[in-house]
Amino acid sequence: MKHRLLHQHHTALFISHAATSGWNEEYQPEKHQISYTLATGEHLFLRLPLQVGYPVNEPSQENTFFNYIQVLVESGVAAVGYFENGENVDHKVFRAYMVRKKQGMSQLKYLKTKGKSRAGSRVRLAETEEFFAAIQERINRYLTTYRVDRIAISCSLTLWPYLFGQKAKSPFSKDDSRVYKIPMHVPNCTYENLLNVHNFLSQGELKYELSFEPQINAILSRFLLNEDSHETESW
Repeated sequence: MKHRLLHQHHTALFISHAATSGWNEEYQPEKHQISYTLATGEHLFLRLPLQVGYPVNEPSQENTFFNYIQVLVESGVAAVGYFENGENVDHKVFRAYMVRKKQGMSQLKYLKTKGKSRAGSRVRLAETEEFFAAIQERINRYLTTYRVDRIAISCSLTLWPYLFGQKAKSPFSKDDSRVYKIPMHVPNCTYENLLNVHNFLSQGELKYELSFEPQINAILSRFLLNEDSHETESW
């Protein structure tokens, strides 16, 4: 499937075009995307920018103040940031001794296969608890200080339960309507990738079969006429 990123303004223009074309649309809130069914039976998907609500009303939403928390978690490393109206106001990178060096796996994965071991295991488990407690404390600070519209999370299924663990009570639940699973692979939990993910989430994303590309090009060419596509779009 082909993926193309669109700025917020062009995303709104594409939605307007779809409405006048008579395409059937269905909003999928969990993915924050619109599924379109064309008269020919073809399907395409449009993930909305995180700061854009549905239904889209571009003139009012362009001036809406939007705040969100971004949480990136992997074994032993995490990055948490608060973004206000498109700017990163605060962030923190967390590190913990969670990986068994010889086996190359986290202590949590090891426990599922081998059970508890000796002193080294207890140290890693203690650091794991402190690691997630620190993440939760930072998130809670943002939630109690600012109005938060979304909580965007990238976290493996293995670690997901620990993010909402019982020992260090999470300040929000996994069923919180603001929780949004980041739809991209994040290779490393760094400040640089916090910004990269923010750039990705701030844009719309068209997803369609390669055979439909000529029609997409024709539609987008109307929006991008006289614009430098290398600067305004990520293709």
